[in-house]
Amino acid sequence: SLEPEKVWVIEDNGNKDNIYEVNTAGDQLREFEVKNAKNNDWEDLTKDKAGNLYIGDFGNNENERKDFVIYKIPSPLVEKGDKIEAEEIRFSYPEQKKFPPKPADRKYDTEAFFYLDSLLYIITKDRSNPFSGKALIYTVPAIKGDYSARLVGSFSTCKDYTICQITSAAISPDGKTIVLLGYGSLWIVRDFDLPDFSKGKVEFIDLGVRTQLEAICFKDNNTVYLSDEENHVTGRNLYSYTLPHNQKVESKGY
Repeated sequence: SLEPEKVWVIEDNGNKDNIYEVNTAGDQLREFEVKNAKNNDWEDLTKDKAGNLYIGDFGNNENERKDFVIYKIPSPLVEKGDKIEAEEIRFSYPEQKKFPPKPADRKYDTEAFFYLDSLLYIITKDRSNPFSGKALIYTVPAIKGDYSARLVGSFSTCKDYTICQITSAAISPDGKTIVLLGYGSLWIVRDFDLPDFSKGKVEFIDLGVRTQLEAICFKDNNTVYLSDEENHVTGRNLYSYTLPHNQKVESKGY
């Protein structure tokens, strides 16, 4: 989630219940403890027009969780101290009946979401075996409560699980472009209708890298920032990428 030349970031499961403001050079500027929240498996971060931030605690590698929650916090830009109180948006996937389901039905890990028009659009990470390359699209209201997420569509990526699992999502400031990130892959969706944006015009981009890309946000309507997770070899980098302008890009595996 982005302010001009500044980025709000979170850490993955087991780390602090904190959000951090860093600049594009990687320098940490501020740190806030998120009260009334626990980092079970924080995966993604998004923002609404009012500046509220949403933290997605919905990582679910084994498809066993029943306690998904999105933490809503007020804009840190107006906070004076170093603590922020969170509201809870709890939800479940009503289509999931077993925890975990059989391998072919393991579609309920989640690492990606974005805010638009009072709704949070949640995109699941496919862990099915054999791999289907299909992500589910759900919505929940962006207000405190306990919800059954509404299934509104599905998004087909490709058949190579190493690059075709969705790890983050974002929507442009003008609301006309949705981007979905994978491990070295990017899907750009334009000319879509809601809530099932999968029927829009989809372009696939092979980014040419195979790091653990797990976060994306818009700098402006045509430029995104990407970041990868740190591991023993590489990661913890911030990248800038300019989107092609409605250019047709083919993908193997569609």
